[in-house]
Amino acid sequence: MVNQAVLGKQAVLPVLVRPTVQISAGNIIATMPIRRICIIATLAGLLVACGEVARPVVVVRSIPTALPSSTATATQTATPTATPVPTATPHPLSIAALRQGEYPGSRLAVEQPLESGINYSRSIVSYQSEGLKIYALLTVPFGERPAAGWPVIVFNHGYIPPAEYRTTERYVNYMGAFSRSGYIVLRPDYRGHGNSEGVARGAYGSPDYVVDVLNAVSAIKQYADTNPARIGMWGHSMGGYITLRVMVTTRDIKAGVIWAGVVASYPDLVNNWRRLTVGAGVATPVAGWGTRWIRSLSNAYGSPQSSPNFWSDISANSFLPDISGPLQLHHGSIDQVVPAVFSETLHEQLRTAGQPAELYLYPQGDHNLRLNFEEAMQRTLRFFEEHLN
Repeated sequence: MVNQAVLGKQAVLPVLVRPTVQISAGNIIATMPIRRICIIATLAGLLVACGEVARPVVVVRSIPTALPSSTATATQTATPTATPVPTATPHPLSIAALRQGEYPGSRLAVEQPLESGINYSRSIVSYQSEGLKIYALLTVPFGERPAAGWPVIVFNHGYIPPAEYRTTERYVNYMGAFSRSGYIVLRPDYRGHGNSEGVARGAYGSPDYVVDVLNAVSAIKQYADTNPARIGMWGHSMGGYITLRVMVTTRDIKAGVIWAGVVASYPDLVNNWRRLTVGAGVATPVAGWGTRWIRSLSNAYGSPQSSPNFWSDISANSFLPDISGPLQLHHGSIDQVVPAVFSETLHEQLRTAGQPAELYLYPQGDHNLRLNFEEAMQRTLRFFEEHLN
């Protein structure tokens, strides 16, 4: 069950504003704790440039919080009876619904031992998530186990067509860097991916993948060699979206790192997510990630403009005061898949919420940070070393 201590007051959802200030290459933008306030920003267009990325301007003002009211019904008797106020069931995508859920996971079952790495074992394992058998790649360091157990990194991969996904393929260098550095690493195969049971319904219109990762966290906590008090989370692209949602749902994640993350609020995803057509430099609405969820949610609940509360409820960005630990963000300025301004805006939102965060921008960085991999990975490892050891 999710620790209810994480529940907090919800902020009104900010949106992006056209960037106006240039940010230097690779500079870290450190945060300083500030008073927690509610923010609202003017909705504007989002542009992705092929060069330097600019810091967004956030317009802040205080928003009064409305107090809930209750209605009493007068009766002819001496004792008045309060009229019960019906409680709406939260939408499954909402953070409230995720916090109300139970994620017991299960003990990890070894399905297939694999060839070992240079200083760690590898195996395909499985665990339970909502009655489904979910597969994962597990690496465990060789050597003497620390008294409290090994620290852990839960590894959330980005979008890969489910039919093409294979447990042992992709992200090999990423996994290897963490595994060689003395971490247990668990990379879940979301439902419908590889041999995992279930249907792959996508990340943005369904809570399924987040639920699978929450159950993965519970499963790795039950693993004998784990230090359950030292669990971090890494996510790339769609995996960054999952990481952020997990970190505002449970207190189990002590630190997170996101590369090129889909970390914008839902209104920004709906209104401002564009990708550059390769070679043309033309911004077009995102289609490859599926627009069905946008149509479905908009038809049922209205647009972000007409129903701001609903879209705020399903956005992790509205709950940043409750995030479970510090967050480090990496983004390439010429990312043609996910705009760097998503990470820039999240960094500003975290600062506004008084939460520790770091932001690294790479002027020649693409979506996978291929030219900046070593630099970004060294920063990532130092961050986890600081917060998990």
